[in-house]
Amino acid sequence: MTHYRIRRAEVSDAPIVAHHRVEMFKEMGELPAGAVAPVESTSRARLVEELASGEYRGWLAEAGGEVVAGAGALLHKYYPSAANPSGRPTAYILNVYTEPAHRRQGLARRLILEILEWCRAYDIPRASLHASLSGRSVYAQLGFVETNEMRVDAGAARPTPTGT
Repeated sequence: MTHYRIRRAEVSDAPIVAHHRVEMFKEMGELPAGAVAPVESTSRARLVEELASGEYRGWLAEAGGEVVAGAGALLHKYYPSAANPSGRPTAYILNVYTEPAHRRQGLARRLILEILEWCRAYDIPRASLHASLSGRSVYAQLGFVETNEMRVDAGAARPTPTGT
């Protein structure tokens, strides 16, 4: 049985986190081959900045000194609401990825539990994420629920507003 160790990501881990991000999108069919290099490069540069500032927090799973899985949380400023009257930052969970040879070992679950524990320790009232089809059951088991969020591609053509 493989022994896995969970640790916090450091700035020097930005290349592996960016690689995992690209692999995740490729596997979901959301990243054409021509976009791989620019997405990975831009992600790596942004991760260096955000890991250094603390805006992005990452957790990695290692086996034999090799990073085999990871997940992160991006802190998001939030306005006060009934559920969050102090307007504390919330966490957006992203970059959840496990190398194929290490799947079905509970690593995504362990990583998400680490993030949720960190949220509790730092009084972060809410964590959200976008789930792939393969990840939905893991997140549901951890208490995540579907919400009423809607999204639009702001650059896409849309109908002209009425009354103009």
